[in-house]
Amino acid sequence: MNLIRRIEAGQGEFLVFALTPPRLATEREQVQDIANTTIARLLPLDLDGLILYDIDDETERNPAERPFPFMPTLDPAHYLAEHLAAWPAPVVVYRAVSKYAPAELRSWLTAQDPRRVMTVLVGAPSSATAGRTSLADAQALRRDTNPAVSLGGVAIPERHTRREDEHLRLLAKQEAGCRFFVTQVVYDVNAAKNLVSDYHYECRARGMPPVPFVFTFSVCGSMKTLEFLRWLGVDVPRWIENDLAHATDPLEASYEQALTTATELMAYCRTLGVPFGINVESVSIRRVEIEASVRLAEQLRAHLH
Repeated sequence: MNLIRRIEAGQGEFLVFALTPPRLATEREQVQDIANTTIARLLPLDLDGLILYDIDDETERNPAERPFPFMPTLDPAHYLAEHLAAWPAPVVVYRAVSKYAPAELRSWLTAQDPRRVMTVLVGAPSSATAGRTSLADAQALRRDTNPAVSLGGVAIPERHTRREDEHLRLLAKQEAGCRFFVTQVVYDVNAAKNLVSDYHYECRARGMPPVPFVFTFSVCGSMKTLEFLRWLGVDVPRWIENDLAHATDPLEASYEQALTTATELMAYCRTLGVPFGINVESVSIRRVEIEASVRLAEQLRAHLH
């Protein structure tokens, strides 16, 4: 079944792969070369779809020094339209809505083919950010212009650990039209299970069907990358940090940890009856990390029913 129809039907057991578009300063010919290489690398994985991230500068959310400098990237919508036309499966395009004027979002939404494109609308990095469009206004634009485009939302297990109300946020997003949720990179399996559990039982109490959770996993090839994940708000348990810091091969240790966490979450969701998908994220430019992410996706495909 096509990924979009599967999500609209509230069904899980699918695999997607997430990418960040090339840097904005990349020469056009090189951008197409990157796109061609990416498609050739991913086609053998039998993916159900792609996710394209929309990178925003989040320094207002976190005043601490950014471990890696912010580098603007191509608009994911432009990258898809101009360079990924040969990709055969559906694509989830993130929209960091505070970056765009309402007219820009309206124009983009109107032009999308709901048989090929889904979207995740992301609000401003912090409440202090004076964005050009609010998340609520962007959701309303989709409803008004092209409601057939499947809408997704962001789920943050770490926020649920701190405030214990993330499941209520998700249900509010679901009532606003969200048909799936994509998590940040999962390192803390207990935080993710807590969120899924609270969401499941609240859905049951309200008589609402659960929508698919798309759990994101990635490999981590260095302690600086781990530091950056923390800067982004990802909670990494101390035991995982210790294991990676002392591993002979941190990348391989990270791969094994992600595989173990993913299979545990998959089993738990099946027990509860919560539909799920798996998203393998590859945002590194290092070839060895890209290849490890592809290997992780290939392995996790074998665990899906």
